[in-house]
Amino acid sequence: MPWLAGMLLLVAAAARAQPDAPVLADDLQIVVLPREVLSIDARSGGQLAVPLELGEQVLWTGVRGRVGVALSNRRVLAVSTRSGAWQEARYRRTEDVPGEALLGGRVALLATRVRVIGFDGGSGNLVERELGPRELLVDRAVADNVAVAVTDRRALGLSSFVGGFFETKLRLGERLDGLAATANAATLTTSQRLLIFRAPTGTWEERNLDVR
Repeated sequence: MPWLAGMLLLVAAAARAQPDAPVLADDLQIVVLPREVLSIDARSGGQLAVPLELGEQVLWTGVRGRVGVALSNRRVLAVSTRSGAWQEARYRRTEDVPGEALLGGRVALLATRVRVIGFDGGSGNLVERELGPRELLVDRAVADNVAVAVTDRRALGLSSFVGGFFETKLRLGERLDGLAATANAATLTTSQRLLIFRAPTGTWEERNLDVR
């Protein structure tokens, strides 16, 4: 029956568009061995190893939900459940080593003085955005599917559903008053506006505040 087939297709499309359920447990383990870093995937039962270089030391590891990050003295290493390989971002010659990453169930976020680095566990990719001269990181927040980094010039949103950073500019003289993240959205309150980042679409919305 053609109408039934059409209805089934609509239901399937609607189901795919729904945000993922909250992450309730850690599905990864990271084990640092003498010559490699190993991730153990509790969902698929697989293991992924990345060799350590001569003189490389792992300084920090963290796991939450379906993503894991290891920070060494040379690079950022990130992995997610069902990944085919570890992802890496090497530090630049004059770049500071971050002390930790903020982890959500399917995203991760970290920053140095020169760039913001995010990990999208949905696609399994590391993404980054350069910081401009004298641009300062002000705040960060993460939740299951969303991460936001705020500087004194802009806000950068990261989603586990849509790849890459999504940017919105701050106005001249606009002051940050608060930042909060829930499973699929983040809200940034400033002295002039309420900015909303939605993870399922990777979009920013704004609402002007009455500042009389």
